[in-house]
Amino acid sequence: MLRLGHGLLGLTQDTAGLAPSTRVVIAGRPARVPDAPLNPPIVPASSFIAGGALEYAREDAPSTHALESAISDLEGGRTLVFSSGMAAANSVLDQVPIGGIVVAPDPCYTGVSARLTELHAAGRLQVRRVDITDTTAVAAACQGAALLWLESPTNPLLEVADLPACIAAGSKAGAKTLVDNTFATPLLQQPLTMGADYVLHSVTKALSGHSDLLMGAIVCRSDEDAHTVQTRRVLLGAAPSAFDCYLALRGLRTLVVRMDRACATAALLAERLGAHPAITRLRYPGFGAMLAIELADSTAADALCANTRIWVHATSLGGVESLLERRRRWPLESARVPEQLVRLSVGIEDAADLWSDLRQALPT
Repeated sequence: MLRLGHGLLGLTQDTAGLAPSTRVVIAGRPARVPDAPLNPPIVPASSFIAGGALEYAREDAPSTHALESAISDLEGGRTLVFSSGMAAANSVLDQVPIGGIVVAPDPCYTGVSARLTELHAAGRLQVRRVDITDTTAVAAACQGAALLWLESPTNPLLEVADLPACIAAGSKAGAKTLVDNTFATPLLQQPLTMGADYVLHSVTKALSGHSDLLMGAIVCRSDEDAHTVQTRRVLLGAAPSAFDCYLALRGLRTLVVRMDRACATAALLAERLGAHPAITRLRYPGFGAMLAIELADSTAADALCANTRIWVHATSLGGVESLLERRRRWPLESARVPEQLVRLSVGIEDAADLWSDLRQALPT
């Protein structure tokens, strides 16, 4: 049995008119009745007694409901959570008809890019790669397309699309539109309000914020699309665990304070890095907690990553800890990404400490 909605936990909080910093704390809570738990309980069950709305955890489980309700409240759609960001991404790619055209940024997140390349090579679909900063080119590529896949800012070049114009162009051409909102989060932009059909999140990143789980989410503008995405989750076997849903919701509660801190620090670091003589190019879109720098060559970039004390040389992003990495160390990374580019994910540590650590590791 497939179902949409979150009635089992009594998730009835009215958040209309409240600020995001309030909504992210109160959304997805159990009903306020005597002796009710303040937080939704973890329900580690694979099967449920017959006769009710639940049957089997791969199809539906109460542990997803509170998290989905809270993300929905922030993004303004209907949310389905998945066992990973790539599982969420594939739930939408799986809907493209055989031979259908997908328009996607060049470059975009390596996992999605590799999957698109694989599907294109197999003849499962056709991929048109575009510079998403060129709205005219995006609109032209959408002719005859089934899906327009957008990132803004892009990963890892931090390029910014004119999202309303690109979404409108995709919709006018008859394509479904998806925006990967992992970098910006719903605090900085809400693509469904711009007309997008889907929003994708790697919940692994900023939404959960603690680098301790894998999870993805698709937020749908229509109930019909949400039902289709939920069906793909069932048939692809991509349900998340009860404990991971608990961790993700606990992390989500602090999203606003984490992002406020990280964004303020990122702006400060961008100003200082942009003036440093070792930096040949700064990539910073003017908002968010992500930036990228280019050094003289890959050797200098690797040396920076190897010589920080606070910044951690690791992949991923959006956690409380600050991470950096040279993206071209990954064989699947796009050739458009410079060898000397280092991506920085700003965490919540002291801004002065983060700057001091970078400065001592940069070439003089």
